[in-house]
Amino acid sequence: MKRIDKSIRKKLAGIALLSVELLIVLAIFLFALIVFTLLAYGVLKMGNDQFDFYVFDKVGNLVTPFTTRFMQFITFFGNHKFLIPANLVLIVYFLFIKKRRWYSIKIPVIATGGVLLMFILKFIFNRPRPLIPLLEPVKGLSFPSGHAMMSMSFYGLLIFLVWENINNKFWKWTFTWLLFAFILLIGFTRIYLRLHYFSDVIAGFSVGIIWLSISIYAMRRIERYSRRKIEPVINELDKADGVVAESSSAQAIGNKQ
Repeated sequence: MKRIDKSIRKKLAGIALLSVELLIVLAIFLFALIVFTLLAYGVLKMGNDQFDFYVFDKVGNLVTPFTTRFMQFITFFGNHKFLIPANLVLIVYFLFIKKRRWYSIKIPVIATGGVLLMFILKFIFNRPRPLIPLLEPVKGLSFPSGHAMMSMSFYGLLIFLVWENINNKFWKWTFTWLLFAFILLIGFTRIYLRLHYFSDVIAGFSVGIIWLSISIYAMRRIERYSRRKIEPVINELDKADGVVAESSSAQAIGNKQ
Protein backbone atom coordinates (compact mmCIF):
# COMPACT_ATOMS: atom_id res chain seq x y z
CA MET A 1 0.00 0.00 0.00
CA LYS A 2 2.82 2.38 0.90
CA ARG A 3 4.51 1.59 -2.41
CA ILE A 4 1.30 2.46 -4.26
CA ASP A 5 1.01 5.75 -2.33
CA LYS A 6 4.60 6.65 -3.18
CA SER A 7 4.01 5.82 -6.83
CA ILE A 8 0.88 8.00 -6.92
CA ARG A 9 2.69 10.88 -5.20
CA LYS A 10 5.53 10.66 -7.69
CA LYS A 11 3.10 10.74 -10.61
CA LEU A 12 1.21 13.71 -9.14
CA ALA A 13 4.47 15.56 -8.51
CA GLY A 14 5.55 14.87 -12.09
CA ILE A 15 2.23 16.15 -13.46
CA ALA A 16 2.44 19.29 -11.29
CA LEU A 17 6.01 19.97 -12.40
CA LEU A 18 5.06 19.43 -16.03
CA SER A 19 2.07 21.79 -15.68
CA VAL A 20 4.20 24.57 -14.15
CA GLU A 21 6.85 24.08 -16.82
CA LEU A 22 4.20 24.22 -19.55
CA LEU A 23 2.66 27.41 -18.12
CA ILE A 24 6.04 29.16 -17.93
CA VAL A 25 6.96 28.16 -21.48
CA LEU A 26 3.51 29.17 -22.72
CA ALA A 27 3.70 32.60 -21.01
CA ILE A 28 7.15 33.30 -22.48
CA PHE A 29 6.03 32.06 -25.88
CA LEU A 30 2.89 34.24 -25.94
CA PHE A 31 4.74 37.36 -24.78
CA ALA A 32 7.41 36.96 -27.47
CA LEU A 33 4.76 36.19 -30.09
CA ILE A 34 2.79 39.34 -29.22
CA VAL A 35 5.94 41.49 -29.39
CA PHE A 36 6.92 40.04 -32.76
CA THR A 37 3.40 40.41 -34.17
CA LEU A 38 3.18 44.07 -33.11
CA LEU A 39 6.58 44.83 -34.62
CA ALA A 40 5.79 43.03 -37.85
CA TYR A 41 2.49 44.86 -38.22
CA GLY A 42 3.57 48.30 -37.00
CA VAL A 43 6.89 48.54 -38.80
CA LEU A 44 6.37 46.59 -41.99
CA LYS A 45 2.65 46.97 -42.71
CA MET A 46 2.12 50.47 -41.35
CA GLY A 47 5.59 51.73 -42.31
CA ASN A 48 6.06 53.18 -38.83
CA ASP A 49 9.87 53.35 -38.58
CA GLN A 50 10.23 56.72 -36.85
CA PHE A 51 11.32 55.14 -33.57
CA ASP A 52 14.03 53.16 -35.39
CA PHE A 53 15.59 56.39 -36.69
CA TYR A 54 15.18 58.01 -33.27
CA VAL A 55 17.23 55.16 -31.77
CA PHE A 56 19.87 55.57 -34.49
CA ASP A 57 20.19 59.26 -33.59
CA LYS A 58 20.60 58.53 -29.88
CA VAL A 59 23.06 55.68 -30.39
CA GLY A 60 25.04 57.86 -32.80
CA ASN A 61 26.10 60.00 -29.84
CA LEU A 62 28.04 57.01 -28.47
CA VAL A 63 30.19 56.48 -31.56
CA THR A 64 33.96 56.62 -30.97
CA PRO A 65 36.81 54.71 -32.67
CA PHE A 66 37.40 52.57 -29.55
CA THR A 67 33.69 51.80 -29.09
CA THR A 68 33.38 50.86 -32.75
CA ARG A 69 36.26 48.38 -32.51
CA PHE A 70 34.72 46.93 -29.35
CA MET A 71 31.32 46.54 -31.05
CA GLN A 72 32.94 44.83 -34.03
CA PHE A 73 34.59 42.37 -31.65
CA ILE A 74 31.39 41.60 -29.73
CA THR A 75 29.19 41.25 -32.83
CA PHE A 76 31.45 38.42 -34.05
CA PHE A 77 30.03 36.19 -31.29
CA GLY A 78 26.63 36.34 -32.98
CA ASN A 79 28.08 35.46 -36.39
CA HIS A 80 27.76 32.03 -38.00
CA LYS A 81 31.57 31.86 -38.20
CA PHE A 82 31.59 31.61 -34.41
CA LEU A 83 28.25 29.93 -33.71
CA ILE A 84 28.76 26.92 -36.00
CA PRO A 85 32.06 25.84 -34.35
CA ALA A 86 30.61 26.66 -30.91
CA ASN A 87 27.63 24.37 -31.55
CA LEU A 88 29.94 21.61 -32.77
CA VAL A 89 32.06 21.90 -29.62
CA LEU A 90 28.93 21.58 -27.46
CA ILE A 91 27.77 18.52 -29.41
CA VAL A 92 31.16 16.79 -29.01
CA TYR A 93 31.29 17.71 -25.31
CA PHE A 94 27.88 16.27 -24.46
CA LEU A 95 28.15 13.26 -26.78
CA PHE A 96 31.64 12.00 -25.95
CA ILE A 97 32.65 13.59 -22.64
CA LYS A 98 29.45 13.96 -20.61
CA LYS A 99 27.70 11.06 -22.40
CA ARG A 100 24.44 13.04 -22.52
CA ARG A 101 22.96 11.82 -25.79
CA TRP A 102 19.82 13.97 -25.66
CA TYR A 103 21.78 17.19 -25.23
CA SER A 104 23.85 16.30 -28.30
CA ILE A 105 20.55 15.96 -30.21
CA LYS A 106 18.92 19.13 -28.88
CA ILE A 107 21.81 21.38 -29.90
CA PRO A 108 21.84 20.71 -33.68
CA VAL A 109 18.02 20.58 -33.82
CA ILE A 110 17.69 24.01 -32.21
CA ALA A 111 20.54 25.51 -34.25
CA THR A 112 19.46 24.13 -37.64
CA GLY A 113 15.78 24.85 -37.09
CA GLY A 114 16.57 28.39 -35.99
CA VAL A 115 18.59 29.10 -39.13
CA LEU A 116 15.82 27.77 -41.39
CA LEU A 117 13.18 29.82 -39.56
CA MET A 118 15.33 32.94 -39.82
CA PHE A 119 15.71 32.64 -43.60
CA ILE A 120 12.00 31.95 -44.05
CA LEU A 121 11.03 35.06 -42.07
CA LYS A 122 13.56 37.25 -43.88
CA PHE A 123 12.16 36.05 -47.20
CA ILE A 124 8.56 36.68 -46.11
CA PHE A 125 9.08 40.21 -44.78
CA ASN A 126 11.77 41.21 -47.30
CA ARG A 127 12.86 44.35 -45.43
CA PRO A 128 16.02 46.06 -46.75
CA ARG A 129 18.86 46.85 -44.37
CA PRO A 130 19.56 50.42 -43.19
CA LEU A 131 20.87 52.53 -46.07
CA ILE A 132 23.78 54.14 -44.23
CA PRO A 133 25.75 51.57 -42.17
CA LEU A 134 28.44 52.86 -39.84
CA LEU A 135 31.16 50.89 -41.62
CA GLU A 136 30.94 48.54 -44.61
CA PRO A 137 27.50 47.43 -45.84
CA VAL A 138 26.56 43.76 -45.62
CA LYS A 139 24.36 41.68 -47.88
CA GLY A 140 21.04 40.18 -46.95
CA LEU A 141 17.72 41.30 -45.56
CA SER A 142 17.05 43.05 -42.28
CA PHE A 143 13.93 41.73 -40.52
CA PRO A 144 14.37 39.95 -38.18
CA SER A 145 18.01 40.34 -37.16
CA GLY A 146 19.81 37.04 -37.65
CA HIS A 147 22.47 37.96 -35.09
CA ALA A 148 19.81 38.73 -32.47
CA MET A 149 17.78 35.62 -33.22
CA MET A 150 20.67 33.16 -33.32
CA SER A 151 22.31 34.72 -30.25
CA MET A 152 19.08 34.32 -28.31
CA SER A 153 18.81 30.71 -29.50
CA PHE A 154 22.42 29.73 -28.75
CA TYR A 155 23.12 31.66 -25.56
CA GLY A 156 19.55 31.05 -24.40
CA LEU A 157 20.28 27.35 -24.81
CA LEU A 158 23.41 27.83 -22.71
CA ILE A 159 21.24 29.41 -20.00
CA PHE A 160 18.98 26.35 -20.16
CA LEU A 161 22.02 24.06 -19.84
CA VAL A 162 23.27 26.09 -16.87
CA TRP A 163 19.96 25.58 -15.06
CA GLU A 164 19.97 21.88 -15.92
CA ASN A 165 23.54 21.14 -14.86
CA ILE A 166 24.63 23.63 -12.16
CA ASN A 167 23.20 23.21 -8.67
CA ASN A 168 24.94 26.12 -6.92
CA LYS A 169 22.47 29.02 -6.91
CA PHE A 170 25.14 31.72 -6.94
CA TRP A 171 26.86 30.41 -10.05
CA LYS A 172 23.56 29.51 -11.67
CA TRP A 173 22.28 33.09 -11.43
CA THR A 174 25.70 34.60 -12.19
CA PHE A 175 26.05 32.70 -15.47
CA THR A 176 22.42 33.39 -16.33
CA TRP A 177 22.73 37.17 -15.98
CA LEU A 178 26.11 37.26 -17.74
CA LEU A 179 24.76 35.30 -20.71
CA PHE A 180 21.59 37.38 -20.82
CA ALA A 181 23.61 40.62 -20.77
CA PHE A 182 25.83 39.24 -23.55
CA ILE A 183 22.76 38.48 -25.69
CA LEU A 184 21.54 42.07 -25.27
CA LEU A 185 25.01 43.44 -26.04
CA ILE A 186 25.23 41.47 -29.29
CA GLY A 187 21.84 42.87 -30.29
CA PHE A 188 22.98 46.39 -29.44
CA THR A 189 26.06 46.03 -31.67
CA ARG A 190 23.79 45.55 -34.69
CA ILE A 191 22.07 48.87 -33.97
CA TYR A 192 25.34 50.65 -33.18
CA LEU A 193 26.91 49.49 -36.44
CA ARG A 194 23.68 50.44 -38.27
CA LEU A 195 23.38 46.99 -39.79
CA HIS A 196 19.89 46.52 -38.33
CA TYR A 197 17.05 48.68 -37.08
CA PHE A 198 16.00 48.56 -33.44
CA SER A 199 12.80 46.77 -34.45
CA ASP A 200 14.85 44.14 -36.33
CA VAL A 201 16.81 43.32 -33.20
CA ILE A 202 13.79 43.12 -30.89
CA ALA A 203 12.00 40.96 -33.46
CA GLY A 204 15.07 38.70 -33.66
CA PHE A 205 15.11 38.32 -29.89
CA SER A 206 11.38 37.54 -29.91
CA VAL A 207 11.63 34.87 -32.60
CA GLY A 208 14.67 33.39 -30.86
CA ILE A 209 12.67 33.07 -27.63
CA ILE A 210 9.70 31.57 -29.50
CA TRP A 211 11.82 28.98 -31.27
CA LEU A 212 13.86 28.14 -28.16
CA SER A 213 10.73 27.70 -26.04
CA ILE A 214 9.02 25.43 -28.57
CA SER A 215 12.06 23.32 -29.37
CA ILE A 216 13.18 22.78 -25.76
CA TYR A 217 9.67 21.86 -24.64
CA ALA A 218 9.15 19.51 -27.60
CA MET A 219 12.55 17.86 -27.16
CA ARG A 220 11.93 17.33 -23.45
CA ARG A 221 8.60 15.66 -24.18
CA ILE A 222 10.26 13.40 -26.75
CA GLU A 223 13.04 12.62 -24.27
CA ARG A 224 10.54 11.67 -21.56
CA TYR A 225 8.61 9.49 -24.01
CA SER A 226 11.85 7.79 -25.07
CA ARG A 227 12.85 7.05 -21.49
CA ARG A 228 9.40 5.70 -20.66
CA LYS A 229 8.63 3.68 -23.81
CA ILE A 230 11.72 3.09 -25.91
CA GLU A 231 14.65 2.66 -23.51
CA PRO A 232 13.02 -0.23 -21.56
CA VAL A 233 12.58 -2.10 -24.86
CA ILE A 234 16.22 -1.49 -25.76
CA ASN A 235 17.30 -2.72 -22.32
CA GLU A 236 15.25 -5.89 -22.76
CA LEU A 237 16.82 -6.49 -26.15
CA ASP A 238 20.28 -5.98 -24.65
CA LYS A 239 19.47 -8.52 -21.93
CA ALA A 240 18.21 -10.98 -24.54
CA ASP A 241 21.40 -10.53 -26.55
CA GLY A 242 23.41 -11.17 -23.39
CA VAL A 243 21.52 -14.39 -22.67
CA VAL A 244 22.03 -15.58 -26.25
CA ALA A 245 25.73 -14.76 -26.07
CA GLU A 246 26.12 -16.66 -22.77
CA SER A 247 24.22 -19.63 -24.18
CA SER A 248 26.41 -19.68 -27.30
CA SER A 249 29.56 -19.51 -25.18
CA ALA A 250 28.39 -22.35 -22.95
CA GLN A 251 27.51 -24.45 -25.99
CA ALA A 252 30.90 -23.79 -27.55
CA ILE A 253 32.68 -24.85 -24.35
CA GLY A 254 30.55 -28.00 -24.18
CA ASN A 255 31.42 -28.90 -27.76
CA LYS A 256 35.14 -28.52 -27.03
CA GLN A 257 34.85 -30.81 -24.04
